[in-house]
Amino acid sequence: MNVIETKNLFKIYKQGEMEIRALNNVTINFKQGEFTAIVGPSGSGKTTFLNSIGGLDSPTSGFVYINNEDITKLSSNELIDFRLNNIGFVFQSYNLIPVLTAKENVEFIMLMQGTSRSKRDKRALELLKSVGLSDQYNRRPNQLSGGQQQRVAVARALASKPKFVLADEPTANLDSVSTANLLDIMSRLNKEENMTFIFSTHDQRVIDRANRIINLEDGKILSDINVK
Repeated sequence: MNVIETKNLFKIYKQGEMEIRALNNVTINFKQGEFTAIVGPSGSGKTTFLNSIGGLDSPTSGFVYINNEDITKLSSNELIDFRLNNIGFVFQSYNLIPVLTAKENVEFIMLMQGTSRSKRDKRALELLKSVGLSDQYNRRPNQLSGGQQQRVAVARALASKPKFVLADEPTANLDSVSTANLLDIMSRLNKEENMTFIFSTHDQRVIDRANRIINLEDGKILSDINVK
């Protein structure tokens, strides 16, 4: 079953008289349980593509279907609710809330969903344990290493039980040990829970774990290969 499908997706930016096609007629679909790496040089459209299928950016034209719902037709408020209940995001810069503890950061999305305190508490602690941070739950981001912060970000992305996770260069700021640990966690969730992961990445370590590699350049798909 396709969880995500795009049709004739364009994203055009104007710089003075110039038009830059960040996405150029991208038509593609993703099935449940994929572990996909989107690769390509800087400026190829990787982040724009992730932002478009995640509802963080509106395409200039074309369609984005998530579970057969065209999210390009949703209002701003409807998009916020849709993202909250369907999509997990992992950003290169972590995007943790500095004044909250690791546990509170993981709980935050569940709080917005209206989940009860006892359920939030239980799930946040379970997720932090699953990413190897059960003993760091009360620390704030500035008391954690980069690798630990990114693992908190992964736990937060999973807190809402999303249908899929979008990860934009999630290992860019991590050392090799932290990267391996993070990818082990994501691979396990992918296999055990059939969770769909889509990465934009330059990192060969991520690419080596992927079962599908999509090469973008100048906003177009140059290749799309199933490797496992």
